[in-house]
Amino acid sequence: MKIIMLGHKRIPSREGGVEIVVEQLAVLMAEAGHDVTVYNRGGHHVAGSGYEDFNYRRKYEYNGVHVKTVPTMPQKSLNAIIYSFLAAIRACFSKADIIHFHAEGPCSMMMLPKLFGKKCVATIHGLDWQRAKWGGFTTRFLLFGERTAVKYADEIIVLSKGVQDYFEKTYHRKTVFIPNGITKPEYVKPQIILQKYGLKQEGYLLFLARLVPEKGVHTLLSAYEKSSLTIPLVIAGGSSHSSEYEEQIKGMITKINSQGKGNVIMTGFVQGQELQELYSNAMLYILPSEIEGMPLSLLEAMSYGNLCLTSDIPENTDVTGGHGLTFPTGNEEELCRILQETVLNITEIRKNPVYTKETVSRCVLERYDWDDIVKRTLAVYESINRQ
Repeated sequence: MKIIMLGHKRIPSREGGVEIVVEQLAVLMAEAGHDVTVYNRGGHHVAGSGYEDFNYRRKYEYNGVHVKTVPTMPQKSLNAIIYSFLAAIRACFSKADIIHFHAEGPCSMMMLPKLFGKKCVATIHGLDWQRAKWGGFTTRFLLFGERTAVKYADEIIVLSKGVQDYFEKTYHRKTVFIPNGITKPEYVKPQIILQKYGLKQEGYLLFLARLVPEKGVHTLLSAYEKSSLTIPLVIAGGSSHSSEYEEQIKGMITKINSQGKGNVIMTGFVQGQELQELYSNAMLYILPSEIEGMPLSLLEAMSYGNLCLTSDIPENTDVTGGHGLTFPTGNEEELCRILQETVLNITEIRKNPVYTKETVSRCVLERYDWDDIVKRTLAVYESINRQ
């Protein structure tokens, strides 16, 4: 099959979950013999051009995938809309059997290739219009994209049962549940993180995700400040369009550190070996998110065998599958209490067969296999082409 994917920023990249998913799907489909083209978005890495460790060009081949870059505006408020429009126009004149739109915003342009008789699939990575960083026009635009997908997509793929229920109840639209995947990671000893931050094995707490309001890092920092913990808390991640929120988080961290109420280390965006080391050596991974699609960072943390403490939203608890700890979403007092108890009793908790490194890792590696997910996605494509 000839397949086009669009809606991400660029591949290869770890700028967000959408980019990781598009890269995995595209590369594995190309390995299976399909002709796959992805439309990258023009511009620089959301965390800054200094984080680009790949030579992006207008056209190139990446692990068998044809990559074409679509130009757009530099303004954050316009670049996604213009990219989606231009990418959809290009797709209209392609010979693709399937055009796969990723995320709600880009789906707003799905009616264009449908006018040309193209078969279109939408993957809804999350209910983006609910996310706190958006507002006004952007929220309305994302909702328009969601409704456009409902009206025009030949098939809609969702990443969680909660989102599947939402589409059924809101639009009476059936969807296909296909979660994200994960690959078995390589464990690495602390070297970079030891030199840069003084972090040792099992010697720190880890939050690793985008610094946006819905991820709840403000709740984590408030809980940590109220606790009696002295173990370092690492906040790793870039801001992704939420510079005001990032400044708020920096202010909270400065206050905690200056008043001697803990030791918070803010790393910024991480990738490569530094990312591997952070996952490999954390005592506890914490994800206090209020809204999720399907959290890839949680999948990654569990694949390393990390004990994970998350908010109790279904999108998190579905992933942990009883092999992680939870707290009531947004409740910093309960998070504070559970954090202290967990750190104090970590050795005993880890002796529980439910929470051993081997069990936690196996829990996600067996359930979220990329090869299986690619087969299920291709089956969706094939069923559409038979219609």
